[in-house]
Amino acid sequence: MTKPSPTPPLWIVLLSLSGLLMIWAVAAWMKADPTILPSPKVVWALMRSEFATGELSHHMLATLRRVAFAFVLAMFFGLVIGISMGLNDQLNRWFGAWLVVLLNVPALVVIVLCYLWIGLNETAAITAVALNKTAMVAVTIREGVHALDPRLKEMSQSFDMHWSAKLRHIVLPQLWPFIASSTRNGLAIIWKIVLVVEFLGRSDGVGFQIHLYFQLFETGYVLAYALSFVVLMLVLEFTVISGLERRAVRWRQNERR
Repeated sequence: MTKPSPTPPLWIVLLSLSGLLMIWAVAAWMKADPTILPSPKVVWALMRSEFATGELSHHMLATLRRVAFAFVLAMFFGLVIGISMGLNDQLNRWFGAWLVVLLNVPALVVIVLCYLWIGLNETAAITAVALNKTAMVAVTIREGVHALDPRLKEMSQSFDMHWSAKLRHIVLPQLWPFIASSTRNGLAIIWKIVLVVEFLGRSDGVGFQIHLYFQLFETGYVLAYALSFVVLMLVLEFTVISGLERRAVRWRQNERR
């Protein structure tokens, strides 16, 4: 098995991101038009200004709330569906095509249909986002179940383990890498879909603010709100998700020892 890439040290991450900021600053200097591409200094000033007024924190919290609810729903139902279909060949045979359909329905269509069927409300927004991600989680987890070590399965049968004990001690530990992958990809995709949901039919959130400043042709404010949430996702990536990933592969490292 390929050894998973370790999380890079913090100084490497900061140096890499600094390089990206330098490229942005040079591009803004060459363009010399802040209405088209404002510099990082200008965008930072706008972020501080919006945070001081309370607007930035208000809209970021609204977006974060929708991301959290949709993420929990998508992960829960995706895990249930993925494990069920992975363990039951009949379910996988009959309903595997359903997952293919859900994977290929455009996110925009799901969002519009939820708004039409449920209304322009919070329930429709969260439902639309969760539906878009559930199928992706289910497919990842199903493939993870198919990759389970058959020797451990035979061992559990030999000891006549209860299904709950088998799930806890045999299935879930081997699925942790797939769950960690679903978590990382889920957050990366869900918050982008949430922005589209807010862009189309919400009265608050980062997506709503981007829509507002898009109409006003305020590139700096668009970047300020977008990058504020990107920074939040980066913090989650290198703290919570990296920790989850280390937990996911710890048992395999212990096994090699």
